[in-house]
Amino acid sequence: MKKKKFQFLAFIALIAVLVLSACNSGGGSTNGSNDETDTDSNAEEKQAHDYKFLSILTGGTQGTYYPLGGSFADFITDETGVKTTAEVSQASAANMTALKDGEAEIAFVQTDIAYYASKGELMFDGEVIDDVSALGALYPETVQLVTLDKSGIKSFEDLKGKKVSVGAPGSGTYANAEQLLEIHGLTMDDIKPQNLDFGESQESLQSGQIDAAFITAGTPTGAVEGLNATHKVFVVPVVDEKADELIAKYPYYAKEMIPAGTYGLAEDTPAVSVGAMLVIQNDIPEDLAYEITKAIYDNASKIQHAKGKLIKAETGLDGVGIPVHPGAQKYFDEVQ
Repeated sequence: MKKKKFQFLAFIALIAVLVLSACNSGGGSTNGSNDETDTDSNAEEKQAHDYKFLSILTGGTQGTYYPLGGSFADFITDETGVKTTAEVSQASAANMTALKDGEAEIAFVQTDIAYYASKGELMFDGEVIDDVSALGALYPETVQLVTLDKSGIKSFEDLKGKKVSVGAPGSGTYANAEQLLEIHGLTMDDIKPQNLDFGESQESLQSGQIDAAFITAGTPTGAVEGLNATHKVFVVPVVDEKADELIAKYPYYAKEMIPAGTYGLAEDTPAVSVGAMLVIQNDIPEDLAYEITKAIYDNASKIQHAKGKLIKAETGLDGVGIPVHPGAQKYFDEVQ
């Protein structure tokens, strides 16, 4: 009797296990599908709404990117509710790499540097950065060869044998310096290059430790204004013939004029420029990128810096040279 009772209980237990297994298998499939749907739904929602903080990489505190970045951060914070801060950085080339590495979400960059990064050229040789896209064009960045009026340096040829700040290796300023020297028949070997940022260049010019400095930034640039406060400044001109030659070889340059009165200059000074732009990580959700773009361009007229008047939605796609983020494109399609 005990044996039969045991066999009966074992049989019942086996049936229960089979039924439970079948339920779990079928239910698991349904529940798994629902769970997967819920997970995907949550992922989408998180992607769109989980940004509580954003960082904008700018440049040094003595350049143009940093003060503008502070204004942009305020606009984004106020208009989107996402707390945004402007961060000091090593500028264009470093900014592209930092966005690729996920260290920030938005950054200032020169248009030529963004182009090099997208192609894996020059300072990005062999390292294509294709997970960063354009948020919008901003204003011309003038390549300024700055010296003191008393230095006697009046042309690029006068740089031979002189100590010249050319920016950090791999920076946008370094590339600009190298290309302008090339057009004037010079190389880095013909000068004594110093790898200084804008603030260091200002201090070194003031103290006489260097003779000249390449500074690529929107004019007026804080570092040069600071220098002009204590010394008479001279900006070496780029004559038309050389500007044409430069643009023929490197078409992302444009002719620029530094107006008389800037830094106390007695007359207009011909120069060349590249563009300044904002870039953003590709994986920023389209709706958030749209709101960020709208916040910046709709409020650009409030910017106190002299370059603010040049930041306009109607020119927001000029010369960007790399793919535009869909969210930014949506904004420009609406306003242009």
